[in-house]
Amino acid sequence: MSAEPSPAADGPGAAAGTADPVLFEERLWPSFWIWLVAAGISGAVILIFAPIDVVIGYVAAGIVAVILAVLLVTSTPRITVTAGLLQVGRAQIERRYIGSVEDFRGEDATRQRGPELNGTAYLCIRGWIDPVVKIEITDEADRTPYWLASTRRPAQLVAALTAPAPA
Repeated sequence: MSAEPSPAADGPGAAAGTADPVLFEERLWPSFWIWLVAAGISGAVILIFAPIDVVIGYVAAGIVAVILAVLLVTSTPRITVTAGLLQVGRAQIERRYIGSVEDFRGEDATRQRGPELNGTAYLCIRGWIDPVVKIEITDEADRTPYWLASTRRPAQLVAALTAPAPA
């Protein structure tokens, strides 16, 4: 299986349509400070339009705030593990093609995202989430050596991926 995006893979209830129970699920929501940055950008729009008209500034700021909120929510990836499938963002792979799984935190995570990163790896990383999980791909037809995914619950994701699939 390759890391090809599936059109319906990231929609609501994507795993609910399968017969497999969900073993792990997480949304990589933006941190509080990202929302503060978005609010600051929206507030700055008022300063841009205030010389023209203060009302136009507030309306433009409101529009920018809505656009930024929609972009942040719609770009939030989901990690889902079922008995037979792993989905990270828009990519999915059958669990039978998963090899070793490791979690990294702190400086180890920084090295995995930087100097030790393989350029052909599939990435679903978010700058506001420090821990990452490295998932080896064993499918010989797939040129991707591993997936690297941010997660706030690395130990639980590793446990879900390394546990024997329920019958």
